[in-house]
Amino acid sequence: MQLSARHPVAIVAASILTCFVAAAADAPHPKNWAPPAQPIHAQQLVDRIMAHHPELVSMTLHGVPPGGVDNYTMFAGSFPDRIGNADDPDDVDISKKGITILDPRWHRPNDAVRKYVVMMPLRDAAGENVGEVVLAYKIAAGTRKPDLDFLRSATAIRDALAKQIPAYAGLFKPAQR
Repeated sequence: MQLSARHPVAIVAASILTCFVAAAADAPHPKNWAPPAQPIHAQQLVDRIMAHHPELVSMTLHGVPPGGVDNYTMFAGSFPDRIGNADDPDDVDISKKGITILDPRWHRPNDAVRKYVVMMPLRDAAGENVGEVVLAYKIAAGTRKPDLDFLRSATAIRDALAKQIPAYAGLFKPAQR
């Protein structure tokens, strides 16, 4: 039997799936890494970018900390309580495959602020993909910017950041004052 999107069974199935996805999003993420007591260089870079880009709601850096094997994690970001959270499958795909995801988040009623999220490969100064950077942009009510505007802005931020990453391992060194 072929079901259309308007078929009652398809609508119920979509509603149930939406509930499961929402519950999973609200569930706490398991930690798979603990940052050192002293701030790391990656966190210093995130803090600088956030200070210079008021259009951002948040920024996070993801990858495998030195010495780790496939423990993809958020290792720096604008929400310190989330640092060390294990990455979701889409984060791992971005790190491993080098893909970019543009997520307009138009229908996320639980978000405190309307936002547009760009998830893209994090690069080092040599242009190598070394992880993932996630940038969430504030969207004022009634504003409709083209996807390409967000992609251009995120690419500019990511490329400027890459120039400050001579080597991936350096992101985990103690922050310089």
